Amino acid sequence: MQFSEFGRPDGKTLLLLPGTACTWQLNFKNVADELAEKYHVIAVNYDGFEGDPQVVFTDMLTVTAKIEAYILEKHGGCVDGAYGSSLGGSFVGLLIQRRRIHIDHGFIGSSDLDQGGKLTARLLTAIVGPMLSGACTSEKKRAKLKANLQKKGALGDGDGSLEFANAFIDNMKTLHPKTISRQFYSDYVTPLDDYIHVDGTKVHIVYALKMGEKYGKRYRRHFRDPDIHEFDMKHEVWLYDETWKKPVMDMIDQCMGYES
Repeated sequence: MQFSEFGRPDGKTLLLLPGTACTWQLNFKNVADELAEKYHVIAVNYDGFEGDPQVVFTDMLTVTAKIEAYILEKHGGCVDGAYGSSLGGSFVGLLIQRRRIHIDHGFIGSSDLDQGGKLTARLLTAIVGPMLSGACTSEKKRAKLKANLQKKGALGDGDGSLEFANAFIDNMKTLHPKTISRQFYSDYVTPLDDYIHVDGTKVHIVYALKMGEKYGKRYRRHFRDPDIHEFDMKHEVWLYDETWKKPVMDMIDQCMGYES
């Protein structure tokens, strides 16, 4: 695990948790500097994402416990905010429900929060894992993955989306072949409670409407009275599309108590 801290020493603390197959440097590349102008950023790279292809991702609960241990040691067990992009939102949910650290504002960034049994997880992992990790091995597989991401609404249409997709695929070369499969499987089978609520914690949802209605239903099932912000965009495109960058960052600032 790697933790990088930067930004304003006197700023509110903001934990950044990247999505599937991503380092924080890749996931938050286009927004990290702007966030650092206002916040004290704590950015996380999970097990298997430290740049050593011999290290494999462990599992969601082991990684969650390591995040908790770091925040307890370095920040007295409290952060002002935590933004989880996609899979990172599962970590935010787990951190809140386990109550071992306190988060004032938890942000669920377009997370699918899809869960199921081990048999289904194995079947899906057998499809998704090789599709993701194998995309860097040929131009044909690269093009197929980008087409699938586009079809499922997980990739935008602009130049920023294309740049991100290529960087995302290139990043696979730095990962152990089993890391993506383990990460996907563990996220799918690790239960997130229903109607999670902790006094003093507010859960804010970045709801990318183009991902479909089922996502809104999951948010309302897993969190009691979530603060849902609807954006007519695809999955987390605000991270690399200037059209959505400012509206989402303004929302984060307002929720965290900063003026835009």
